Amino acid sequence: MSEHIIEQLTILIVEDEPKLGQLLVDYLQAADYRTHWLTRGDEVAEYQLKTPAALILLDLMLPGWDGLTVCREIRQFSDVPIIMMTAKTEEIDRLLGLEIGADDYICKPYSPREVVARVKAIIRRCYRPLVTVRTPSPLKIDENRFKASFRDMPLDLTPAEFRLLKILSGAPGQVFSRENLLDLIYDDYRVVTDRTIDSHIKNLRRKLESLADDVVFIRAVYGMGYRWEADAGDFA
Repeated sequence: MSEHIIEQLTILIVEDEPKLGQLLVDYLQAADYRTHWLTRGDEVAEYQLKTPAALILLDLMLPGWDGLTVCREIRQFSDVPIIMMTAKTEEIDRLLGLEIGADDYICKPYSPREVVARVKAIIRRCYRPLVTVRTPSPLKIDENRFKASFRDMPLDLTPAEFRLLKILSGAPGQVFSRENLLDLIYDDYRVVTDRTIDSHIKNLRRKLESLADDVVFIRAVYGMGYRWEADAGDFA
């Protein structure tokens, strides 16, 4: 997992003690999570309805609604993972918290590293099928040096072909008309025809496919223009 770029998930922290709340924010952000911090229990349900978090760290003793009330309310409309945090260690509190829908319990005082570890474990368990993983693209475009490569093999491109590659690959699936491409490639108002784009596309395709004949890079859309066919992940 560490070799990939994982889209950030938001952790909702509900804690009325400023030092503890800020400590959790700092540690979770250091672990590459987004955070949102609330200090009142009666603000949680509305927030979760409008801006669903991936996991809730919920203190038991809160102004407004207490943690158990908040948990009951959340479970009326969401199965978001909830980790309850409390200084109360009586068994009845633990059981009650879990019976109303909490996924885990952490007793105060706790190590913020332990909290992050618990969060990661539940996120992996609950969101593994939903986490978006993006591998680095095999297509590299260096605008500063005006160079491009695919699978570390250099592409020998003309200036027009380089601009075409940058425009098309930068918007996978988007259809560009010939006129639109002409406007984007030539900004000096020279007189060129639609056939000029067809010629550039043909040459660019040939050069790309000479490096990877197993990939469809550019597809013609009848009566409309051209689109970049594959996302980077499709031909990694």
